[in-house]
Parts: sequence; structure tokens; C-alpha cells
Amino acid sequence: HVQLVESGGGSVQAGGSLRLSCVASGFTAGNKCMGWFRQSPAKERTGVAVLNTGGGAIWYGDSVKGRFTISQDNSQNTVYLQMNSLKPEDTATYYCAATLCDSKYLPTREASFSDWGQGTQVTVS
Repeated sequence: HVQLVESGGGSVQAGGSLRLSCVASGFTAGNKCMGWFRQSPAKERTGVAVLNTGGGAIWYGDSVKGRFTISQDNSQNTVYLQMNSLKPEDTATYYCAATLCDSKYLPTREASFSDWGQGTQVTVS
């Protein structure tokens, strides 16, 4: 039974920073791709950043490039999203996503991920 547990959301003023964390458990042995998606009211869920935990490849959505950084810990079971220079348009529910994947693969679409966290709210005013 796979579980993704997110933490670190909250409210911040524009220009501020937040760091989100996602701890994965219950995966069978194998390489994982983990990432962050976000969804605002009345909008589709969109990709923010994705990391291949074994291969190291990283992808960022255009709107967050240069401001957000995705990283992982040595266990490859926790990913972080450091969010700097936050803007009001970054306000959304942020979801952690994960899936087993080849070390050379980097999925960026929502449909490519098999497991999801419950979401954490980020509000920028």
C-alpha cells in the first residue's frame, strides 16, 4: 500500500518562500519518479516539477523555472519542493505524485503517475 504524505504548505506574502516535503512509503523495490502538481479552483491540475530519483533527471513547468527547486534526500523516498519568489498566481493545492519508472524516463503528465498525496494548500497574498 503506497502512501505519499505531504507537508509544508501555508500562507506567505508575495516574494516569500516555502518548502514542501513529500515522504513516500510502501513502494516495491525499483526506481521512482516523484513530482509535484498543483491545482487552483476551477483549473486543471498542472505539473510543477518532476524528479527521477535514480537517474536524476529533472523537469520544471515554465511558470516556475528559476524560482522553484525540486530535490530528494539520500533515501530517495522523500522529495522536496523549495519555492522562492512566490507570486499570488502560485496559490493552489499542491499534490505530490509518484510512480515506478525507468531510470531514463521522466514523466510530466498527470496520467503517468500512479500514486498521489492528499494535497497541501499554498496561499500567496
